[in-house]
Amino acid sequence: MPMEHVDGEDKGKIVLFALSTCQWCRKTRLLLEELEVDFSYIYVDLLEGEERSEIIEEVKKYNPQLSFPTLVLDDGEVIVGFNEEGIREALA
Repeated sequence: MPMEHVDGEDKGKIVLFALSTCQWCRKTRLLLEELEVDFSYIYVDLLEGEERSEIIEEVKKYNPQLSFPTLVLDDGEVIVGFNEEGIREALA
């Protein structure tokens, strides 16, 4: 997976599946940066071919509706959509 990585405080593995054109995805990424946590993210819409298909199947495991942003936390918690309170609480 061609993930981008942002260094920060280790709160376990955090992965953000996002779209490059989605304002809510951008807000989620900026919130994670503001919270200064270590996370990885990937813009699904910028992928092509087999790589894109694989990532879409991965996202569907966590979020069958395939909506974005989809934030997957180390403890198995999944936060779909921009939920500032939920994200802050999960990473407190």
